[in-house]
Amino acid sequence: MDYRSKFAAALEDLRREGRYREFADIRRKSGAFPRATHFTPEGERDIVVWCGNDYLGMGQNPAVLAAMHEAIDLAGAGSGGTRNISGTTHYHVQLEHELADLHGKEAALIFTSGYISNQASLSTLAKILPGCVILSDADNHASMIEGIRHGGCEKRIWKHNDLEDLERQLSELDPDLPKVIAFESVYSMDGDIAPMAGICDLADRYNAMTYLDEVHAVGLYGPRGGGISEALGLIDRIDIVEGTLAKGFGLMGGYIASSASVVDAIRSYAPGFIFTTSIAPAIAAGACASVSHLKTSSVERTIHQTHARKLRDRLVAGGFPVMMNDSHIVPVLVGDPVLCKSLTDELLNEYGIYVQPINYPTVRRGTERIRLTPSPLHDDDMMDHLVDALDALWSRMKLRRAA
Repeated sequence: MDYRSKFAAALEDLRREGRYREFADIRRKSGAFPRATHFTPEGERDIVVWCGNDYLGMGQNPAVLAAMHEAIDLAGAGSGGTRNISGTTHYHVQLEHELADLHGKEAALIFTSGYISNQASLSTLAKILPGCVILSDADNHASMIEGIRHGGCEKRIWKHNDLEDLERQLSELDPDLPKVIAFESVYSMDGDIAPMAGICDLADRYNAMTYLDEVHAVGLYGPRGGGISEALGLIDRIDIVEGTLAKGFGLMGGYIASSASVVDAIRSYAPGFIFTTSIAPAIAAGACASVSHLKTSSVERTIHQTHARKLRDRLVAGGFPVMMNDSHIVPVLVGDPVLCKSLTDELLNEYGIYVQPINYPTVRRGTERIRLTPSPLHDDDMMDHLVDALDALWSRMKLRRAA
């Protein structure tokens, strides 16, 4: 067996399809978000990041940075172990209290990433509830799909955001079986929002638990940043909320918030929690400061939404094929993986604008796109530069504009 040739062939398949992913070597500039330095073999250059998930720029917030510096001075670098073996520091305890309070739940549990929080929590739910059936939205994130698969329970996939299909499938199940409806609030690639009230109504009608991924909404929506469920006044009807510290809150890590018994059961049974070193104290301290700040400050959320609407309106006026939605995410359809990669390469190399191409398997073939994420700190000059660059490249590459 020529192992090396097998790997080379697999990579060549990706390149041929236009799906080979390249990483931009960047260093964000503290205090100058969203500016960054791009490192290339030819040298360094200044760029503006338009595709980041630090939606509010909280990774640069002075209060967050101060909390992290203080934690490093007091506790050092790493946590020193898993949560069971010396890795439960006071910073982790404080952060879990903040997160439980944010979502109006009895308890919360921190994981090393949002991916792990979904994978570990959903797989553990399936194993704790004998005969469990998990009904998963067709567009759920890979981490949710993996968690459900790993749980080994019966899985049903309902059409994306389709309440009629969800009810049809619920009605076919034995009323006595435990059921979990798993869905997201904001779907990150299209930017559309789940019909949450209708899902909760069906969960009540068919005695199902609700598991809500608020990853792309926490910090960004609701009076205190609790997400779409808080904004709609539905948090009491959600059994388990899953979120991240890596997007709206600007750090890293994931979490769930729920009743004390649910959190304790997942804490006690989930291998993805039990056998993983906990996040560093400085990260927990910074996240705690970020969550606390956004509970009382709506300035970032207000400007963020204003900038998202402004950019979307400008792109629509320019005839770009914007994929419309009601969230802060601004996807623009390209529809071809090779052209999508060429477009983003030119944006970076010619204009100093960093946008990643979004290709299969992240999105369906034929729906390749760029995904723009304006923040409160993207100013008008940056927006002018982006729109002008896209206009020039769209014409030069003969990309399709909206009718």
